[in-house]
Amino acid sequence: MVKKVLVVYYTQTGQLGEIVNSICTPLKAAGDVEVVFEILRPEKPFPFPWTSDQFFQTMPESVKGIPCELEPLTLKGDEHFDLIIAAWQPWYLSPSIPTHALFQHETIRKLMNGKPVITVIGSRNMWVMAQEVVKDYINSSNAKLVGNIILRDKAPNLLGVISIIRWMFQGKKDRYMKIVPPAGISDTDIQAAAAYGPIILEALKQGNYDRLQEKLVAQGAVDVMPEVVMIEKRGIVFFRLWAAFILRKGPFGSESRVVRVRMFKYYLLAVLYLVSPFASLLYEIIRPFRRKTIKKQISLYQSV
Repeated sequence: MVKKVLVVYYTQTGQLGEIVNSICTPLKAAGDVEVVFEILRPEKPFPFPWTSDQFFQTMPESVKGIPCELEPLTLKGDEHFDLIIAAWQPWYLSPSIPTHALFQHETIRKLMNGKPVITVIGSRNMWVMAQEVVKDYINSSNAKLVGNIILRDKAPNLLGVISIIRWMFQGKKDRYMKIVPPAGISDTDIQAAAAYGPIILEALKQGNYDRLQEKLVAQGAVDVMPEVVMIEKRGIVFFRLWAAFILRKGPFGSESRVVRVRMFKYYLLAVLYLVSPFASLLYEIIRPFRRKTIKKQISLYQSV
């Protein structure tokens, strides 16, 4: 009997599409699995490359869960799928605006009802707080999160900031000045993600996902960095305050809020280059005294 898998995602650069295609290669090759791809397209496309103001304008809506309008889906909501793979990217320690649109869309919610869901995240290096929001979306749709796969940019944090800014604002992804690595998730890691496919395929054919995440983690699917999680947990508190502050000046794209958006931009750059190094140093100091807590934290965020 043919198993049907829905893969739904949004991508600007094509990177997330490469990731899900790599993961799904063994599923498509199985012969008795039909993989349906639904690519989300906002009615008003987000630009790429971005201008600085456009990029930072997306922070309040990302943090507050305000979706964009999507073009009509090819799906109707009454189709049957044995498994749903929802791939997404974080913006500002939160699900991206199209990701909010995905999980709030009535058609997607109908399709997810009662179904097993695997999330696939393409991220720079901070995804934990955003995944907690996605878990709530999945639970509210009466679906069950059975697996989670993370692919991230493995560049050192501050060098990664430089590479991602060049890519987002100039469209340049290559190595820069010899010391700044290429932006984004490496081609090697994307290709290696195909190793998750057979694990998913086995669970799909058996109709049993009880040990799926355990096996994915053993394959290296979730790399939790406690020092980054510590920064995320504090950062999202301030992002929520900034988001509310900016939204009081108007909705997405409003000229009336540009000044506050730019204030946030300079705040964020200061935090990245002045505060985060001290936070990392603090983590190294306290780590020997919090080994049990850190171990529990890693186990928690590797789980579903």
